[in-house]
Amino acid sequence: MHDMIPVDDGLKLPAGMNFGGVSGVAINSAGHIFILHRGPSPLIEFDADGNFIRVLGDSLFDRPHGLRVDSDDNIWTTDVAGHVIYKFNPIGRIEMVLGVRCRPGEWHDFGHLRLFDEPNDLAIAANGDLFVLQGHGKGSSQLLKFDCDGNFVAALSRQGTAPGEFDLPHSIVIDETGLLHIADRNNARIQVLDAEGRYIRESKHPGTPCGLCLGCDGSLYLAHGHTGLVKRLDLEGNVLGECGGQGKVPGRYGEAHYIAVSARGEVYVTDTLNWRVQKYVKR
Repeated sequence: MHDMIPVDDGLKLPAGMNFGGVSGVAINSAGHIFILHRGPSPLIEFDADGNFIRVLGDSLFDRPHGLRVDSDDNIWTTDVAGHVIYKFNPIGRIEMVLGVRCRPGEWHDFGHLRLFDEPNDLAIAANGDLFVLQGHGKGSSQLLKFDCDGNFVAALSRQGTAPGEFDLPHSIVIDETGLLHIADRNNARIQVLDAEGRYIRESKHPGTPCGLCLGCDGSLYLAHGHTGLVKRLDLEGNVLGECGGQGKVPGRYGEAHYIAVSARGEVYVTDTLNWRVQKYVKR
């Protein structure tokens, strides 16, 4: 990461428009950048050069949180205050809603009706299985598995500090072998599980590890929360490079929340407290 520098105006908003607390960032197959933030026009699309394209999701969100784009360019979002997950197709039409908006609950509530308690992030496996983290709700830290049609399969974890348990699981990615890499924020670690929830290994990251993404180079990138650090790791969790730190000037963060890396190697990091997205390019 020492060979990367932040650049001004990485994303060009229309005149008079500002980001709120920026929680999520993701990139589709065309290199377009999607931003999820806590303000008007909560879901915004930019082209690969940062030019504004469109807004989505007005009136749908209560507290936006996680954002992912799958291999078919569907856009997935989580809403921790709304207790829902939305799947948008590439043209922006909602195709699936998981949970019931503004109705938190437990998975055994009301028989067939499945309710979230503050879903944070999600990842889509190669076979379409959906893995969802919830954890901001009190005592609700879990990894949940669904099939490609949105049917609940299993709860794969519970709250705790032991291997395979979580305390505020915050971000999840799936590597090429199908292993799940999960930022276990309050336990200050990244845990690796298989698709059935079996514990494989972990790496320690003191602080509040928040956002994960996989780069085209096979590295794991970490937005390290309130430390303000942006890190590149190998899949074992070893640090290969880092930059950033706490602060408000370019290259610093109030909370480095989520992260995405383009096919061109550009890195985008969201900051919920400084209400911005920072873009890094190679020197």
